[in-house]
Amino acid sequence: MANVVRAALVQATWTGDTESMVAKHEEHAREAARQGAKIIGFQEVFNAPYFCQVQEPEHYRWAEPVPDGPTVVRMQALARETGMVIVVPVFEVEQSGFYYNTAAVIDADGTFLGKYRKHHIPQVKGFWEKYYFKPGNAGWPVFDTAVGRVGVYICYDRHFPEGWRQLGLNGAQLVYNPSATSRGLSAHLWQLEQPAAAVANEYFVAAINRVGQEEYGDNDFYGTSYFVDPRGQFVGETAGDKGEELLVRDLDFDLIDEVRQQWAFYRDRRPDAYEGLVQP
Repeated sequence: MANVVRAALVQATWTGDTESMVAKHEEHAREAARQGAKIIGFQEVFNAPYFCQVQEPEHYRWAEPVPDGPTVVRMQALARETGMVIVVPVFEVEQSGFYYNTAAVIDADGTFLGKYRKHHIPQVKGFWEKYYFKPGNAGWPVFDTAVGRVGVYICYDRHFPEGWRQLGLNGAQLVYNPSATSRGLSAHLWQLEQPAAAVANEYFVAAINRVGQEEYGDNDFYGTSYFVDPRGQFVGETAGDKGEELLVRDLDFDLIDEVRQQWAFYRDRRPDAYEGLVQP
């Protein structure tokens, strides 16, 4: 019998406040559960605007602890209600002065499994993230969930192949890549990099992008979220580039073994020859 996981993702427009944004995502999750989904992931810092378009201290107010902050606690209750694994990207405060761009991973019974902290932090026009976030220091965790082994790689991380590979080496079957990327900056890369990572590392990728424009800048988030399989093929259609959308797709995890046996990229790696890749 095929090992099929019904997975979901949400690309969303900003509502104007955290309460309504979280409530909207709860309703998307309930709809995904009604459609039979067993895992769902949200976009980068899903419960806030993309405030990194500006550098202003007022935006530290969006930060909260993980896992004890209100949003993650609320998502744990939602996971218990829906029976779904949930990937929850938020702005994390660990202690005063220690802030991270983080995703919590919650199992289908509401258990907090752990978190991924974004490693690569951009500092370019419209994406002033170094003002807010420290580089991630929690490694490359892959979480044993009710649906399988799930990893996370956040937005700008996707430009760096090393993390994709480490998640594969750590056993990921599905990697969620929550993002906030703008039409004029790297739209031509959006349908290149994640499919290439899925092929190179032979797992599924869920690529999620915000959609629409928000009040803190002129970034035009273009959506077009999608699932891609280990052969680099889209699983169903991509989302549109203008509006909010919930995608629910069936992912055949048996394809992972099939591709790894056929292409054998992990067998033919040469880590003994890669020493120069990690030199400063």
